[in-house]
Amino acid sequence: MIPPANRPILLVEDNETHYEAMARALRQAGCNQPLVRCADGDEALDYLYRRGRFRSSESAARPIIILLDLNLPGTCGQEVLVAIKSDAELKSIPVIIVTSLSDPGEVRRCYQFGANGFIRKRTGYDETVVTARRLSEYWFQASEVPDGL
Repeated sequence: MIPPANRPILLVEDNETHYEAMARALRQAGCNQPLVRCADGDEALDYLYRRGRFRSSESAARPIIILLDLNLPGTCGQEVLVAIKSDAELKSIPVIIVTSLSDPGEVRRCYQFGANGFIRKRTGYDETVVTARRLSEYWFQASEVPDGL
């Protein structure tokens, strides 16, 4: 299934370098979805709940998936995950944790809180492209994501 082209990927990442690397890697991997960045957990929640500068639905289209870093300023990624998966309107959006953390307990907690995947950030750009390609192939070719929302 090819996802609707107008549904963005929401990338919640505070580090500009990590954001740019993932954005380039997704494009290089053939992912053509629009990409929206939120630089912290509070901004991500404002986007998802259409608050503040994201008040209108035109400025905050429902994402097709969310790529969520855990180490964020303000509201941490784990709190964002819990908020999403506790909300009847948002919980069907797939949330993929993308983090540099390697604690097995953190992996377990994220899945317990409803994460749909857990990916460790790669150190090299070529590895990031491979990860982005696999992510794109799985979420946009091998599986179906909910539409509408």
